[in-house]
Amino acid sequence: MAREGYKVIDWASNDHGQEPDVVFAAAGTEPNLEALAGISILHKAFPDIKIRFINVVDILKLRSPKVDPRGLSDEEFNKLFTTDKPVIFGFHGYEDMIRDLFFNRANHNVYVHGYRENGDITTPFDMRVLSEMDRFHIAKDAAQAVLGDKAAEFAKEMDDKVAYHTAYIRENGDDIPEVQNWQWENIN
Repeated sequence: MAREGYKVIDWASNDHGQEPDVVFAAAGTEPNLEALAGISILHKAFPDIKIRFINVVDILKLRSPKVDPRGLSDEEFNKLFTTDKPVIFGFHGYEDMIRDLFFNRANHNVYVHGYRENGDITTPFDMRVLSEMDRFHIAKDAAQAVLGDKAAEFAKEMDDKVAYHTAYIRENGDDIPEVQNWQWENIN
């Protein structure tokens, strides 16, 4: 993975080499954790959605070879990210950097969840919520991108989870138990 700069994680994907309905990608520890949790939530609600998860360890490998000779060709990039499927990208930096990587590529159907200058002194998960880089915002974006209006009830559930989290953290000074105790559940 380190040599390639990225890897499709089979145990967190259920597209089985076929065209996915949605691509999740993440770069950084917290974005990977939240993307995996978002995948788990999405799969539990919509088990028929075909998901591909890509862990990115060298973000510059996603650059075009026109800009960086180490970058992925358009063909390689399209094989990973497709030319039109929604891409939900969690990133531990400013969102514009990811948007720039997709600018000269075929697929512009990208939803970036990265650092936003929101927040205060709070828990790490709450900082992710304030930047909308948390599992609930990620799962909501994926469902709406794939299913449109059919995901309205699910989107409301995710909004309610964020509201519950916000109330809980203000009252208890800690993250909700389902975040603290989260464990991966197999989607295959």
